[in-house]
Amino acid sequence: DSKKNISIKPYAPNIGAIITGIDLSKKISNSELKIIKDAFNNFLVIFFQKQQEISPENHIKLGKCFGDLHIHPAAPKMKNFPEIFEIHANKNSKIANGEFWHSDVSCDDEPPLGTMLQIHIAPACGGDTMFCDMYAAYEALSNPIKELIGGLTATHESEHLYRGRYSDRGMDDTGTIFPTAVHPVVRTHPETGRKALFVNRTFTTKINELSVDESNVILNLLFDQAEHINHQIRFNWSINDMAFWDNRCCMHRAIWDYWPEERKGRRVTIKGDRPK
Repeated sequence: DSKKNISIKPYAPNIGAIITGIDLSKKISNSELKIIKDAFNNFLVIFFQKQQEISPENHIKLGKCFGDLHIHPAAPKMKNFPEIFEIHANKNSKIANGEFWHSDVSCDDEPPLGTMLQIHIAPACGGDTMFCDMYAAYEALSNPIKELIGGLTATHESEHLYRGRYSDRGMDDTGTIFPTAVHPVVRTHPETGRKALFVNRTFTTKINELSVDESNVILNLLFDQAEHINHQIRFNWSINDMAFWDNRCCMHRAIWDYWPEERKGRRVTIKGDRPK
């Protein structure tokens, strides 16, 4: 039984686990799929190590085990594989993806469930990705603040981020309408039933029920709370590691400390539901 060789080891007390013994380049069995889903719900982000590079076709198939795939509203698509978002930064890049804390495409009406990224080219050192636990961020708030934010909604916008962002990679976004959405400040995870903060510095622009000044104060408080070092981990990639993170209860941030070296990978993103 292949289950005997599968190891799941917590990465840190709050968030993250390393899984070995599942070969993602092969067809995933139902028992392996159950192990992955349970670990995903328990640990928020899971890291598959000792992997081979998986083909775009297999990456798409793997993502579809968890739901329909999401097409990014702004980023360049991989030729013949629109579901694949290529992560790539080198000495000529004017940006690297994900340099600020965010939950992927939270500006969509139905933000993604999760994202699966495999790194194929990595710098000799650096290029880590940070993740933070939005359940823990919520739970650490005082009761009066929890009561205050419990019924509030926030606007998530993307024009300020995406307009012109990928011009160095040949994307002309003239005439493109970039998504904007309203979500609860605190969302309940549809599978675990736990409450998590759902605001982030990249996309969240305003708490709708408050004045601009009040909104800025509360958002900054919540951003700082979410990004507190006690809620974070920092993952150091090896070639062909695959990370699968839950955008509904964790945020991430890619560190661009390796210029002029190159970092490249492919990711697929799984569609989610409307936050409640």
